[in-house]
Amino acid sequence: MATNIAETPEQGWRYSGGRPSLAEVHSTLTVPHRSASFWRKLIAFAGPGFLVAVGYMDPGNWATDLAGGSKYNYTLLSVIMLSNLMAILLQSLAIKLGVVTGRDLAQACRDHFSKPASFGLWVLCEIAIAACDLAEVIGSAIALNLLFGIPMTWGVCLTALDVLIILFLQQKGFRLIEALVITLIGTIGVCFGLEILFSKPSFLGIAHGFLVPSTQIITDPGMLYIAIGILGATVMPHNLYLHSAVVQTRNFERTTAGKREAIRYSTIDSTVALSLALFVNAAILIVAAATFYRNGYTGVAEIQDAYKLLTPLLGVTGASTMFALALLASGQNSTLTGTLAGQIVMEGFLNIRLRPWLRRLITRAIAIIPAVIVTVLYGASGTAKLLILSQVILSLQLSFAVFPLVMFTSDKLKMGEFVNPQWIKVLSWIVAIFIAVLNAWLLVQTFSEWLK
Repeated sequence: MATNIAETPEQGWRYSGGRPSLAEVHSTLTVPHRSASFWRKLIAFAGPGFLVAVGYMDPGNWATDLAGGSKYNYTLLSVIMLSNLMAILLQSLAIKLGVVTGRDLAQACRDHFSKPASFGLWVLCEIAIAACDLAEVIGSAIALNLLFGIPMTWGVCLTALDVLIILFLQQKGFRLIEALVITLIGTIGVCFGLEILFSKPSFLGIAHGFLVPSTQIITDPGMLYIAIGILGATVMPHNLYLHSAVVQTRNFERTTAGKREAIRYSTIDSTVALSLALFVNAAILIVAAATFYRNGYTGVAEIQDAYKLLTPLLGVTGASTMFALALLASGQNSTLTGTLAGQIVMEGFLNIRLRPWLRRLITRAIAIIPAVIVTVLYGASGTAKLLILSQVILSLQLSFAVFPLVMFTSDKLKMGEFVNPQWIKVLSWIVAIFIAVLNAWLLVQTFSEWLK
């Protein structure tokens, strides 16, 4: 069922790299020689960035973006922009760690920290993955309910069957998984591109929202809560572990020049993919602001309410159906990447290997049990609060992934000539500290509200 992997010391690390990350697909995808054209090499390295970008447009984002747009108009667009820029920076560090050291972030943590510290980081990461999986479960169940009338409780249970899809795709090759993910991302993008056209937003308001951050974000506890939920939904901790592993599926030359090229093209892939994620996240908030806030529906945070109101408010037949279809694509997309992230984290931190179907069932059970309890006790009305809470949990765990990542990639002994230059070190630590301070402020605000 589970196998332990032999460990031996290695310079700069407590242990050797051991089994490669995602061993069954490690270095299985051929890349052209360095003399090949730019576009051939870019296509060969394209894919991992889109797998990561999925996590930046999962159903948890929908809840926070809908709540932000319907209640605060375009104000929180600046938060989405800032979060996306931070994501691009942090994902580039994850790429560098994986390519240069041959370790994913979980393996690097195990190889650097003491066993108790590594175990603690693993527990925190599993909590984050469970919170993310919870958002996927609820989002898919809501979409099934909206499109086909399947009761929420049954929809939650049906999502457990996606383990069969994952097993089938993994057997067929990693490129098939990437192709399916990119297709689903395209579906989401087209749906929301049309929704923006239907909603006729204020482009002046959009520009102001993006470019002029509001001090109200800090002073208003409700806005701060949603803002940090957006941060948690955008910069997702498990994506840092995932990206540092999936970049190693490419069979690039393990030389200085080969690694430099892999970092370059993988970073382009990641930046393009995350730019698409920025468009989707912004589009959800813009549609919510232009449709609900403008018409006085400032309390819309439930995905089901948004579905019901879109067609009558916009006067466009099929607007609600496209919304639900994009939600289903989002939930299923996130399932694919959540499976890989769970495998990477467990194998990396614990240095053991479980069969993929067993690992997935464990993760799904952790997410399905609270989702079933909430839907049975509170019905569909409780799901939006659970979605937003799941994103805040992700944000609270984020620092425990970001600080080790910045620390490792800034370590000359571990990274050699690929160590972060001084300006990247400074910027990365600013981002890491900024995230930690925001989360501490959220805790203070939350406890203050509870004590009133």
